[in-house]
Amino acid sequence: MNKIASSLIRLIAILLLVFMTMSVVACDQLESFFGNGEQSGDNTPNDGENKPDDGENKPDDGENKPDDGENKPDDGENKPDDGECKHENITDGKCTGCGEMFVTSIKDILAEGFTANGMVYIRVTVDSVDDIVKGGMTVSDETGSISIKGLYSASGATYSKMETKPDKLDKMLVLCNLENKDGKVSVKIGFVVEHEVVDEDVSDPSKIETITIAEAIQLAKLNPDGTTDRYYIRATVKTIQNPSYGEMIIMDETGELYVYGTYSHDGELKFPEISDRPVKGDEVLLHCILSLFDDEPQVKNARLIEVKHNETPFDESNYTSMTIAEARAAETGAKVIISGVVAQITYANGFIPSGVILVDGTSSIYVYDGDIAGQVSVGNTIKVAGDKTYWVLGSESSNADKFGYKGANQLESATLISNDKGDTEYDKSWITETTVKNIMDTPVTQDITSKIFKVTALVKETPGNGFTNYYINDLDGYTGSYVYTQCNGNDFDWIRAFDGKICTVYFVALNAKSSTSGCVWRFLPIEIIDEGFEFDLDDAPKFAVDYHGVVQFQTSYTGDPAIELVTSVSSELLGFEGATLSYASSNESVVYFTNEDGKVVFHCGEAGEATVTVTATYGEKTYSDDIVITVVENEEIDYITVAEAIATDKDTDVVVKGIVGPSVVNRDGFYLFGEDGSMISVLVQDVSIFDTIAIGHEIVISGMRERFIKDDTYTTYGQDAIVNATVVANYYGSHEYSTEKFITGKTIADINALKATESHSTEVYIVKATIEVVETAYYTNINLIDNGVKLGLYCSSANQYNWLKAYAGQEITLEIAPCNWNDKTSYKGCVLAVVLEDGTKVLNILNFK
Repeated sequence: MNKIASSLIRLIAILLLVFMTMSVVACDQLESFFGNGEQSGDNTPNDGENKPDDGENKPDDGENKPDDGENKPDDGENKPDDGECKHENITDGKCTGCGEMFVTSIKDILAEGFTANGMVYIRVTVDSVDDIVKGGMTVSDETGSISIKGLYSASGATYSKMETKPDKLDKMLVLCNLENKDGKVSVKIGFVVEHEVVDEDVSDPSKIETITIAEAIQLAKLNPDGTTDRYYIRATVKTIQNPSYGEMIIMDETGELYVYGTYSHDGELKFPEISDRPVKGDEVLLHCILSLFDDEPQVKNARLIEVKHNETPFDESNYTSMTIAEARAAETGAKVIISGVVAQITYANGFIPSGVILVDGTSSIYVYDGDIAGQVSVGNTIKVAGDKTYWVLGSESSNADKFGYKGANQLESATLISNDKGDTEYDKSWITETTVKNIMDTPVTQDITSKIFKVTALVKETPGNGFTNYYINDLDGYTGSYVYTQCNGNDFDWIRAFDGKICTVYFVALNAKSSTSGCVWRFLPIEIIDEGFEFDLDDAPKFAVDYHGVVQFQTSYTGDPAIELVTSVSSELLGFEGATLSYASSNESVVYFTNEDGKVVFHCGEAGEATVTVTATYGEKTYSDDIVITVVENEEIDYITVAEAIATDKDTDVVVKGIVGPSVVNRDGFYLFGEDGSMISVLVQDVSIFDTIAIGHEIVISGMRERFIKDDTYTTYGQDAIVNATVVANYYGSHEYSTEKFITGKTIADINALKATESHSTEVYIVKATIEVVETAYYTNINLIDNGVKLGLYCSSANQYNWLKAYAGQEITLEIAPCNWNDKTSYKGCVLAVVLEDGTKVLNILNFK
């Protein structure tokens, strides 16, 4: 804007303010804003007002002929009576003689030869807003329409900065600066003198004036904290990102825009509560507030005015209709159509629906599709088409292959064909009743994922720092697994009501977490029913045998384990005490039991096979079960010592003999010791190994000598270990690991000073330190402190070192192995044991529990 124009606007604003404080406000000749008083034909009415005879206009011969004293046109102009103001000089829409304001019709402004002395007033209705930044718009009165190129408030604020912007249907009194360009008359600049907001009738959405997404983006940038007014946008839904909130991406021919959340037309209902919700591909009319978030334009608090469903006909000819049981058995890649009841909905991070468990009278299956999950509710009967597949997390695929886990049985790339939107109970007639223990004992090579089972189980809630875990455990209180969540447990708040109760639980193994140490089922509860469970005490003997008796034995041994056996079983949870266990062998030369100081000890003798009978008695009830045990004669095994394994190059297969030591932390493994006190970390393939070995056992393992480093640049040394280890032979025993090479006379500061470029992960230090426990609402840390120097412990959670909390604030002696699993620039510590003053050791048994 040039200086002349700027000066003109300032002058106009000053004049306007003067005019508004003058006789315009007080002038009792003015009619109400939208009442009678419009001027006829020209700008010089008689006496300043219309005075029809007897209070009304009386037509004569087809036109109005007012009596004397009324407005009587004469030769095309009004002639006021003598003694009245002649209004001979109209400037800027007002008589300079009496100060009376004159409103000019649009017809007069557009008439050929019309001239105005300065600015003119027009009283108009807004037909459309054509420029949402400058306020360019089309307005009209009863005589015609005209365009306004730029609209300002009375104080000179631009249209985009007005607190209340004139919009379609609104009425205004505007002081106008006209221009005639190439014979076309328009309002170059208009100032809003009066403004009446007229609510738009949304009963017919087709008549609503909308803005484009490009215009919406521009408005958002001009109003980063949010527009005062709402705007209508008609667009197509590109994606529904979160059906829980109505979070979506919309698009039109001018661009795309993020919608943070969507409500009903009146703002009363949240998106999931709206009966007619849009889906991907639908056309929506939104009434929006526009703003910026992290400098990106967005729609905030959108109101859903209208939905037009753009249903694309689905071609079913490439798909085969079948039952869910048949779909489960179909080959990977098969295109199937199934129908069933939605039994459960899963949620991804951000509480975004990600899939559904679908059930018919034959089986159940998981349908992985966020679009479908966002459109349905539990109890809906739906028909879907999809591709049969088995899913494994990409980073876990190699481990899954190693253990024969095929993946989660599911449908993907699915299409929702129909939805009855009903509330039907899913069919339970086909569901197998079993135990959590049986599920956990089911090998991952067996395809049970997303198949519903019925169990009686203990439900447990375990709050963490910023998350909550839920467990479904068997009646022993600990055999089971956790509920799979991607929302820190918030998607399973409903389970909290069952915490600590034994309930009837319908659940699926949704998938299996696959790691280097094995695959573990992860559960998804479908339904939990508290039926007031009471344990039948007649079942106590069977419980004792199943959960505490036969589980003590392996099916094969290579030496004498000399294991102390359980002879009495009690359960506070189930309400019984003192069920007795006894053991008998069919071949005592192979397997036999001794009574040593009142303890029953299990032994293996010569090679062969024996059947062990485990019997439990409680009151007058007994129960027995058999397990066949094979004792294998030790073969000659070529192995190397731990010290030789340490000296072996990385990526070399090794067979090593040693003594099982304390647990590694935050890894599935243990420390292996040689007779000379040499030590190396061992990571196992299968965590079930911990059911067969114990600290102090003499074993032979097979694995790969490895060195954990990020790459071959060797900027740090990393961590020495034997990985993917399996047990070749177990000679058992209760051996103390050698401390011959342990380093003494050092401090926490010395360990902190170890260079990460050097090899120290096969060393063990004996130092004194004080245990520091730091607990907050969000995390817990455990550190070792000596003379103000702090050593951090390697762990994923301080809960892995809960056993050290008993020594909080105490200075104690510890056995510490430096470790650097993640190739950091410094070593952290792993506590192997606490050494008490009398020499007794409290060992780290984390992975052996």
